[in-house]
Amino acid sequence: MKYLKRRWKYFFLYLILFFSFNLYFIFLMRTSHLFWLLYLDGLLIMLLFTAGVWDYLSFRRMQKEVNLLKERGMVLCQTLERDFENKDIAEHDVQVLNEKLSAAFEENCELSDFVAKWCHEFKIPLAAGLLIVEKIENGEVRDAMREQLEKMNRQLNSVLLGAKLTSSLLDVKIRRVSLQECVQASIRNYRFFLIQKNFSLHLEQMTLYVYSDFSWLVYIIDQLISNAVKYAGRDPILSIWPVQRDGQTELWIEDNGDGIRREDLSRIFEKGYVGSNYHNGSYKSTGMGLYLVSKIISRLGHQISVESEYGAFTRFCILFSVSSAVTLQ
Repeated sequence: MKYLKRRWKYFFLYLILFFSFNLYFIFLMRTSHLFWLLYLDGLLIMLLFTAGVWDYLSFRRMQKEVNLLKERGMVLCQTLERDFENKDIAEHDVQVLNEKLSAAFEENCELSDFVAKWCHEFKIPLAAGLLIVEKIENGEVRDAMREQLEKMNRQLNSVLLGAKLTSSLLDVKIRRVSLQECVQASIRNYRFFLIQKNFSLHLEQMTLYVYSDFSWLVYIIDQLISNAVKYAGRDPILSIWPVQRDGQTELWIEDNGDGIRREDLSRIFEKGYVGSNYHNGSYKSTGMGLYLVSKIISRLGHQISVESEYGAFTRFCILFSVSSAVTLQ
């Protein structure tokens, strides 16, 4: 059907020429030798049929090539070996769009760099504020102030790493890191909130190394622990344990909080998706935490999955590749 849609004008033109030739032969040449007309028509039809078959086969080959390039996500007008109609216009438009995208990307990188540098500068007075608040003698006021400053610190780290994701400052260093050290670093980052919420920690000994980026992996675990704190119920429990099977390493993080509704499970990693669980309005969700986690996981070459039963538990699994796990000797 695509071939007929693209070539119908040519078929119509050939048909007009064919009938014009016959009318010319019959009415203007005034000959009774219709055999010659039929002979010439036969030759003309064979010629047009051969040309049509050749054109159709060429069209099919080009379509296969186009479909293959589409699957690979390549720019067609700059990759196809054959010339096609308006190729120069398509190449010009692609060049203009690439220039606009490059300019927009540079502007985005500059903004992300500015945000990242601002976050680093803001962390200095914030750290000073955390030290000063410890001097407050009133315990209730001290704890209340520290809670807000700790929340600011956590949010600031999220903004900083989120900016780095789209910034030219992004630096991923894949190396051999200890799961034990990553988990301990995240527990230290959230120790204030874990103590405040009276969490019971069930941490298994982790004698495994994986190939990843330490800072980004800690950030991922931070976000999952943050969700556990945010959705904590009564007698909250946080369990973290590793599993190694079939040459792959899995890091499981489970809490017994509110859980995730079944209709929300498939969308929790979407940008801005907050789901239908609002914890009675006691917190506000931006829908960015798990979205950033999925982006970082993808860049690191890992995978993440989630299991949950609403009102019972939420269980995340970080899956490292076959070649990324090494047993600690």
